[in-house]
Amino acid sequence: MIITRYYEKSIILGVSIALTYILFSCQSIDSQNETQENHTDYILSADTIILSDHSNIRSSLVFKEVEEHDHSMEFSTTGVVKTIPTAYAEIAAPFAGRVLKSFVKLGQNVNIGTPIFEISSPDYFNAQKDYFDSRQEFRQSELNLKRQQDLFKNAVGIERELEEAETEYSIKKAALSNAAAALKIFNVNLEKITLGQPLIVTSPIRGKLIRNNIVIGQYLKEDAEPIATVAELSKVWIAAQVKEKDMHFIQTLEEVEIKSAAYPQNTFTGKIFHINEIVNEDTRSVEVLIECDNPSLELRSGMYVTLQFKNKPSKALLIPSEAIFQKEDQQFVFIKISDSHFEKRNIETSGITDDKTIVTAGLHKGDFVVSKGGFLLNKTY
Repeated sequence: MIITRYYEKSIILGVSIALTYILFSCQSIDSQNETQENHTDYILSADTIILSDHSNIRSSLVFKEVEEHDHSMEFSTTGVVKTIPTAYAEIAAPFAGRVLKSFVKLGQNVNIGTPIFEISSPDYFNAQKDYFDSRQEFRQSELNLKRQQDLFKNAVGIERELEEAETEYSIKKAALSNAAAALKIFNVNLEKITLGQPLIVTSPIRGKLIRNNIVIGQYLKEDAEPIATVAELSKVWIAAQVKEKDMHFIQTLEEVEIKSAAYPQNTFTGKIFHINEIVNEDTRSVEVLIECDNPSLELRSGMYVTLQFKNKPSKALLIPSEAIFQKEDQQFVFIKISDSHFEKRNIETSGITDDKTIVTAGLHKGDFVVSKGGFLLNKTY
């Protein structure tokens, strides 16, 4: 009985194993059939897609031959007209005092040294007095030094007195130089100066008087605001904000076109003068200064203008932007190898113009890219 039961158990176990194997084999066959059915339209091999003769994808694909075109990169931004710092001067009273006379009127053209206004100032009088006193003392020390040198030369002088005269001369000479320097910064002619004469404030630059707040009889303090402004506006700067991504492009430009809403019929031309070294963290842009000729003075400080950055035409490969796909940081397109073979190819680009993209690497003239329907090929991955 024991032996019989052992054989019965063995038979039952064997039947169970056989049924399990048969069931697993059927599932595997079904899975294989299902996989083959899902891929009956194409075969995927690395970066190549092979479409079958009856694939529905074929009829949806449109191709574009890669060609070279003359192309100019360009983009626009806005800017603000600014005066050039070295061609702009705010003129204030150098001393506290009272305005006695005005020599100019608003809008007048002036040169370097042109009188602007006259001011009577106690401080200026004291500066004059210091100069005249220092000059007198210097002349006395100079005469004393020559006298001591003559005495010593003729063996009747004392060496100690000569040394004292030399020291005194050096001290007085330095004092005179300092007093003269205090007056020269105001463009005072030391050969024509007379004690007590008012100070005539002159223009430090050539340009036009664009602000005139000179009031005859007005008393000005030492820290008073400037009362006249002269600016040379035949050249101006335009401050523009350029996005970080366009920095590489503008560094090779020679000229910039400038348009103003105030003069829509005119086009101005400027050159890039300076590119700021600091990127604005909020706007991710950089300030660029463009120097522009302004002979008719049409561009005025504070005016908004539009700038067109454009380089010289050059040969470039352009393809439809919709043909390009992106995965992470890599761009790619699908290339037609034959009627049934298509290759996924990585590319590099440098910019977009209208609905086309410039390709700098990965494609060659004469290649055929899938310009429409490429998303169907992309789904196969």
